[in-house]
Amino acid sequence: MKRLAFACLGTAALALAGCNNSNQDAVNNAEINQPDADQLNELANQAAMDAANAAAAANSAQNAANTVNAVVDNTVNPQEADEQNVSGM
Repeated sequence: MKRLAFACLGTAALALAGCNNSNQDAVNNAEINQPDADQLNELANQAAMDAANAAAAANSAQNAANTVNAVVDNTVNPQEADEQNVSGM
């Protein structure tokens, strides 16, 4: 049992030794590939403008549909006598 514990402890120590946090090349590459704050702000502003334009287009389409639905109904209503003549139905 002690040999198994020592083997696991040795394997864990070797695994942790391979994790070196001071790899400056990887850190520099990650920093180089990141956009700066001005680019991120411009992208965010563009996305906000796109969303606002899409919302405005949706509102315009809804207003147009409401206008079409609000057109006065020009159908002729039945006369009172025609409404009362339903006994045969």
